[in-house]
Amino acid sequence: MSVFLDSELTPSERTKDARFRVIPVPLERTVSYGSGTAKGPAAIIEASNELERITGPSEPCVEGIFTEEALNCDAALPEIMERLAQRTEAAVRAGKVPVTLGGEHSLSYGAVMGVLRAVNQPIGIVQVDAHADLRNAYQNEKHSHASVMHLLAQEGVRLAQFGVRALSTEETQSRQRNHIFHMDAEELVTGNIHAVDLPEDFPELIYVSFDVDGLDPSQMPATGTPVPGGLGYYQALHLVEHALKGRKCVGFDVVELAPDGNAAWDFTAAQIVYRLMAAC
Repeated sequence: MSVFLDSELTPSERTKDARFRVIPVPLERTVSYGSGTAKGPAAIIEASNELERITGPSEPCVEGIFTEEALNCDAALPEIMERLAQRTEAAVRAGKVPVTLGGEHSLSYGAVMGVLRAVNQPIGIVQVDAHADLRNAYQNEKHSHASVMHLLAQEGVRLAQFGVRALSTEETQSRQRNHIFHMDAEELVTGNIHAVDLPEDFPELIYVSFDVDGLDPSQMPATGTPVPGGLGYYQALHLVEHALKGRKCVGFDVVELAPDGNAAWDFTAAQIVYRLMAAC
């Protein structure tokens, strides 16, 4: 079995007692432009072997990283979501932080629902993304990658979106209807903004959903739906880190990597995963 950060972990840092539980989810079912997300988790894990133990000012692997078997994605989408929910629920109930590696963004529904069942209290999602993902049953699929945040908003989950720059009328209306906090890419990038305060009533428990297409294609072209005008690498991470200040991270996912043969992009995604561990 492939292991995240395998080259660096000591035997005691890779056991089931580890704080972080990595869950690979090679899901590719509703992609609507480019393809390749099924290969994302394996590429991230392979690239993670080139990471150093220290990221920024910390060394998150000392708290342990356990990599689970990849989720079986050979089923109907509702069944896949339930399988994933059971994994993330078990991790949180054990006092661990589930780290879900995608795969397409639709998986966030299952991951978040499992966390919700475990904590049994309100959580908020901090979403980095080029898209709002608030469409209703996109292309007649309820569990589409373009509908995942719509489903979660219907479950009463609060959303804070950063970096969006591709938005439909339907999604604009959904933002208003569901009182979704957002700061879009043009304002963030042209203003060189790295820190945004969440609303005071935003939940204390935070789940981070990081779609790699939130980054500008110059820094992350290996994704199915690249959109120009995106966030910078440090800018995206700083926005998440600031949002987590004074709050508790109860899980996160990194999704939509579609490997194209250039290891630089796989490594970038792996570094994002590790840096988010540090932020938690």
